[in-house]
Amino acid sequence: MDIPQTGEARPVRHRKLFSLVFAAMVFVAAVIVAAMTAAPASALTAPASANAVTAANAATAAGSVESSDCSEYASSVTAALAAAGVPAAAQAAPAATTPVTIWMAGDSTMMNATTCPIGWGSQFAPYFNSSVTVKNSAVGGRSIQTWLYDPNVTTTMNSAGECVISPETYSTRWQAMLDSSTGMKAGDYLFIAFGINDGSTTCNRHVGSARYQELLGVMAKAAQARGAHPIFLTPTAAITCSGSTAVGNRGFLTETFAAGTANNVPVIDLHKLSYTLYNALGLCPNNGDYTTGAVGAFFCNDHTHFEAAGAVQIAGLVAKAIRDQGIALASYLK
Repeated sequence: MDIPQTGEARPVRHRKLFSLVFAAMVFVAAVIVAAMTAAPASALTAPASANAVTAANAATAAGSVESSDCSEYASSVTAALAAAGVPAAAQAAPAATTPVTIWMAGDSTMMNATTCPIGWGSQFAPYFNSSVTVKNSAVGGRSIQTWLYDPNVTTTMNSAGECVISPETYSTRWQAMLDSSTGMKAGDYLFIAFGINDGSTTCNRHVGSARYQELLGVMAKAAQARGAHPIFLTPTAAITCSGSTAVGNRGFLTETFAAGTANNVPVIDLHKLSYTLYNALGLCPNNGDYTTGAVGAFFCNDHTHFEAAGAVQIAGLVAKAIRDQGIALASYLK
C-alpha cells in the first residue's frame, strides 16, 4: 500500500524508513562478520545470511515504500554490507526459479521409504523451493557397483579381487538417468552416496578401493557430459560410542575425497557431519536399546538406519552443507 502523500511529508517519511533499513542492514552486517569470524564451519546453526534477510525484512515492515524510491539507497546498502566483509553470495539474493532436478543414487540410508528404514533422501525435497524436483533412485543393500549394474554383478570374484559382471550392462535405474530425453539435463544435480555395503568381503557387494574411485568417476563424468553437476557424499555414520563420544566407523572416506579431487566434484563429508550431530544430540553413551529414548527416536531398531525424525535431520545436514560449501544449488534452498 502506498504511503499517503501530504506536501513534503512523503519524502521525509521515506528517508526515515530507509535510514532505519540502512542502519539495520549495517548493524546486521557487523553481526554477520563477527559470526563468520567466531563460528566454526561445522557449527549446527542457521546461516548468518538468513538472519540478515530476516532483520532487513523486519526493518522494512515498519512501512511500505515504492521501489522507485529505494534506488538511491540500494547501492549504499550493498556497499555497506561489502565494506563490513559480507560477501555478495551471503547477501540476500532472490531464490532460483529455473527448474532443476536432483537425481539421487545410493543405498538404504538414502532411499525412499515410509517406514523404517527411512532414507534421508526421502526427506530432502522439503528443504528446497518449488523449482526443484527430487528423483531418488537409491536402493537398499546396494554397493556402487550393484547399483550401477543390477542384476549383472555375480557372486564370483576374479583374480584381481573384484566381482565379475556378466553381462556388463547398466541397470535400468542408471540407464534412466542417462536417457537423452528424460534423464539428466544441463543444470541438474546428481548426489552419489555409497560406501557401506561396498565394504563386504564377498561378492556380489564387494568393491575394492580403486574400483570404487573408478566408478565414482564414471558416474561423475556421465553427469558432467550432460551439463549436470555431480556431488559425492561420504557414507553416513552408524551410531558407535567410545565412552560418551560418538565416533566415525565407515570406510571409503579417502577414496571419496580422492575421486572428488580427480573429477573436480565437491564432496560433502556426511560421515563426519552425521557423527558430529550424534554428539550434539547426546546420543552417547547409550544402553544399546534402539527402541526407546533419544536413540530410539533417531534410529530404527539397529545402529545404522533412520526413523523419520533421524532422516529429516540427516537431510538437513546435507542441505546446510550445500549452503556452507557455496554449492550453487544453495540458491534453491528455502
